[in-house]
Amino acid sequence: MKKNKFIFLFVLLFLIFFIFLNNETYAADPKLISTLKKAFEQIEEWIIKISTPAAAVAVGTGIIMRKFSFGDEDKIRTGKRLIRGSLFCYGFILAIDLVLSAIKTLLGA
Repeated sequence: MKKNKFIFLFVLLFLIFFIFLNNETYAADPKLISTLKKAFEQIEEWIIKISTPAAAVAVGTGIIMRKFSFGDEDKIRTGKRLIRGSLFCYGFILAIDLVLSAIKTLLGA
């Protein structure tokens, strides 16, 4: 009799685990939400892909402005600001990507 109770409790706990605690099996996102998630992931990938060449072009432009300033302090200052600003923005974009991927892993998505 004890063996039957043990098997019954084991099966009951097993079913409770899979029915109530396993969210992926019985709970799914609505179609609109999953479409929005995919769209935002594609936008994020696109921003990362486009930001690298944009930062390279901005840094290159800043270097060229400094080299061909011919002693003009305003152009040198502008070139330095362009280089510093583009590297800061690129680092900011990469940091945001790092934070978003960390949040995704913590949420288990």
